[in-house]
Amino acid sequence: MLPGVGVFGTGEIANVLVPLLREKGFEVRAIWGRTLKEAKETAQSQNVSFHTNVIDDVLLRKDVDLVFIVCQPFLHAEISVKALGIGKHVVCDKPAGLHQQDALKMVRASQYYPTLISLVNHPLRFLPAFTHMRRCLQEDFIGPDVVLMDVRVQLGTLFPEQYNWMCDAQMGGGALNLVGSVVDLVSFLLQQQAVRVHGVLRSYTKTTPAINGIRQITAPDFCNFQMELSKGTLVTVALHSHTVPAKAFSQEVLVYGSKGHLVVRGGDLFALKEGQPKEEAVYVDVQDLHFSTNNSLLPRPYIKGLCKMVGALKEAFGSKESSWIKAPVCTASTFEDGLYVQAVVEAIRKSNESRQWQRVELSTDAPLNHDQIIRYARMSTM
Repeated sequence: MLPGVGVFGTGEIANVLVPLLREKGFEVRAIWGRTLKEAKETAQSQNVSFHTNVIDDVLLRKDVDLVFIVCQPFLHAEISVKALGIGKHVVCDKPAGLHQQDALKMVRASQYYPTLISLVNHPLRFLPAFTHMRRCLQEDFIGPDVVLMDVRVQLGTLFPEQYNWMCDAQMGGGALNLVGSVVDLVSFLLQQQAVRVHGVLRSYTKTTPAINGIRQITAPDFCNFQMELSKGTLVTVALHSHTVPAKAFSQEVLVYGSKGHLVVRGGDLFALKEGQPKEEAVYVDVQDLHFSTNNSLLPRPYIKGLCKMVGALKEAFGSKESSWIKAPVCTASTFEDGLYVQAVVEAIRKSNESRQWQRVELSTDAPLNHDQIIRYARMSTM
């Protein structure tokens, strides 16, 4: 039997997520929003019977056993830790908090409750083109040595019509945090982590016709960085959100090996092996979407990956022998992966400030009051 779902968030992701969950057979029992008005509007538009702006009102519902956290990043750690503390499965949207300390609290909570699902929503891991690319790399399709990886993402504006957290770098807005899941994709494909990085961040869009008062946009809309991985592979990443029309999106992931290259464009995978005159299609995505979205915030590849991930969750909870099984979601991003991404993001920020290469330092120090945090998460809902 599939668990009832509570959704934390009222943005466009929530409006896409709820129909996806229902399509796979999940029952959405509750919607949480920052304000009661936002929660009510989303609940009515998605035909969800219960809405609230109180976190515990969702977590204490006996018909909610799985929560999706797709709200503002500064709330991700708080809700995740509290949800795990009272026995709820958690899927948290990227990023895993605002900094490594947030992510580390989430990691410790997931380790404290290993029988619960705790995942970060990095949907590109489930996009068929990338699962095929990963398999090709594992089979040395382009040779045993991967020497270079190049990632290019171009998308429309990240900023809404009215000023909110997405305009503020300190609150988790901007290209680095919202599209920085490519860092997770690199480790997923190559099975290597970054040792050091060099990055450049810029905020070219400081005002818009609607945002031009006292507060200006501080979140970066341009991000270029390089990563040196543990086995010597070099990765270059370019994230641009100011160079294309408002709702356009393009993504290209190119991996060079000693005997050719693999490239994913959009949702299609192509290969060029040594000696071949031109690229050949390895996988072509023919699946159509029945969702109309703003491509800037929810590009088609991300929605398709999210759809596949929800399907994997359905398989995980479909076991008759136990409450859930790990195999269907074994390739999903964990809270530990989320912590690693935060470490890379912090190193890129430091590199931008120092204008030098920066080592990636993964935090392993638990918060001093971690046990108290876990106990409080349980007690505060009693």
